[in-house]
Amino acid sequence: MNKVTLGVSGLEVSPIAFGTWQLSGDWGKFDEREAIEAIRFAHDRGINFFDTAQAYGFGASERLLGQAVRELPRDEVVIATKGGLRMDEERGLLRDSSPEWLREGVESSLQALGVDHIDLYQVHWPDSEVAFAETADALRTLVDEGKIRHIGVSNFDPGQMSEFGRSLPVETLQPPYSLLNREIEEAILPYCQEHNIGVLVYGPLAHGLLTGAMGPDTTFAEDDWRRVSPSLTGETFAQNLRIVERLKQFAQDRGHSLSQLAIAWTLSHPAVHVAIVGSRSRKHIEESLGAAELKLSDEDKAEIEKIAADAVTIEEATPETITELMGLA
Repeated sequence: MNKVTLGVSGLEVSPIAFGTWQLSGDWGKFDEREAIEAIRFAHDRGINFFDTAQAYGFGASERLLGQAVRELPRDEVVIATKGGLRMDEERGLLRDSSPEWLREGVESSLQALGVDHIDLYQVHWPDSEVAFAETADALRTLVDEGKIRHIGVSNFDPGQMSEFGRSLPVETLQPPYSLLNREIEEAILPYCQEHNIGVLVYGPLAHGLLTGAMGPDTTFAEDDWRRVSPSLTGETFAQNLRIVERLKQFAQDRGHSLSQLAIAWTLSHPAVHVAIVGSRSRKHIEESLGAAELKLSDEDKAEIEKIAADAVTIEEATPETITELMGLA
């Protein structure tokens, strides 16, 4: 698989990254051995970029990823993780980008992953209670110590990236982006393009909606956060399912799966470098790989725009909504 340069970071990565939120337990039970095999298969097929987070099961996802890549040459694997979320017994999932918690998080992530450095460390969510300068200074110290190599942010807007950047350059951004959530197109992507910030988007398959596998009778396990997502219930869900069916037919008429079409569409934006795709099985990885080679024509994109014009923007999970939806507080 051809590699791309992730903006000013200079990291050479595959345009498809293996995402691991689905290996945290937040998406229901899964077979760990099958998941490890999927990660290794992804590497064998050219994926060198793996994204995780401390908050994905607070160590569960990172440990599994670390176990899967432990025997691979370290220079063949680019590991990205995120920090700055903390679980409080009384208040649930909290944003915490304080220097003390970030240092504790980096140490925890290094131990869980079983590595001596993290290639890309991202602040998971902006924290209004901590000055960006404090967060940046703490991360700069961790870079100086050799524990992390590059610094990025996730879910930041242009104003927040600009303010953070006064203390430490923002090398990458991880925002949500899909055919059913295009909010970053107006200001965030142009800002990143202007400043050569590497963009790795999450959610290109819209929580599974754009796989084409869901229907009106789809249900989720009790321990799957999507069970109580307002975007996957009611009229919003029904409206988007109708659009998904039309997109599925459009993809099939051209010899592709809907997943491949959806991922390729995100990668077709000139400001987007990488699409993060979660998987628990080799089969799904094999399918996603095809998206990297799928080039959409202007005519294709124009037709896709027409089909998706009436889509209802899905709501992305935030620390606060996860706390509320899952009854963590």
